[in-house]
Amino acid sequence: MPDFIDTIYDPSLLLAILSAVAAAAAILSVGMPLLSGDRLNDRMKYVAKERAEMRTRERARLASESSRVALRKSPKAYMQEVVDRLNLRKLLESADTRDKLKMAGYRGQAALITFLFFRVALPPILFVGTLIYLLFVGNYESQPLMIKILIAVGAAYAGFFGPNLYVSNQIKRRQLEISQAFPDALDLMLICVESGMSIEAAFRKVGQEIGAQSVALAEELSLTTAELSYLQDRRQAYENLGKRTGLSGVRGVVTALIQAERYGTPLGHALRVMAQENRDMRMAAAEKMAAALPPKLTVPMIVFFLPVLFIVILGPAAIKVMQM
Repeated sequence: MPDFIDTIYDPSLLLAILSAVAAAAAILSVGMPLLSGDRLNDRMKYVAKERAEMRTRERARLASESSRVALRKSPKAYMQEVVDRLNLRKLLESADTRDKLKMAGYRGQAALITFLFFRVALPPILFVGTLIYLLFVGNYESQPLMIKILIAVGAAYAGFFGPNLYVSNQIKRRQLEISQAFPDALDLMLICVESGMSIEAAFRKVGQEIGAQSVALAEELSLTTAELSYLQDRRQAYENLGKRTGLSGVRGVVTALIQAERYGTPLGHALRVMAQENRDMRMAAAEKMAAALPPKLTVPMIVFFLPVLFIVILGPAAIKVMQM
């Protein structure tokens, strides 16, 4: 037993054991990375595979939805024929016609063909209808014929610019609806991103949830989700969202998303800041509408309220004076 203890505590034996342990550790430290393989490439392959599967699922979902609701409708045959025969696309279609129609919520060839058709069809219809009313229906025999023709020409002129006015009103209504719901959508998107969702999944989830508040915003987010799945350049999908809405707040968020994609900046912080800015913009718009209310009420008060007040105050005195 003492010989065994002396053998264990032998310096040469301890040195040999430590050397063997050190050599084994060195071999493991050098060989383990070689044995484990390239995990980065495996991880990147997994991410690419997951993105491809997500794109496939998104395409299948869009295909199933398109069977129920068609965003793009085919134009009417007679409208298409009139536009093609008169070459209206070359004569009346400007550079921003399609952009304005998209901002108003009208997409595809059917919307463009219908817009160009009514710009040509409304002037003669209104001209003939107004002239028939002035000559045969209305009691305007005392008016000269030239005055009636000028009124009909004015109606035709209004019919030519009527579609533009209708599209402009639709753009304003749609932008107001989107701007009111967009801060809440950013809050939901911030929650989704900070919970670990990808930006595509966040757009899809927010588009489903925000539909009860704003159908237009839900439609835009769904289209952006589809473009993120289809387009190779994700920046183009974000820029299309800003172009379709035409709102400065949405364009600011688009710029933040593009910078986060390019430089790898934290997306949650950018969404939090942009949500607060859009909320402030919504409050400023509400305060502006409230500040414009007193001047708008001035004329109704003068016309409807003050005469009644004068009658109530001066009425009894006028009655007594008349009795005296």
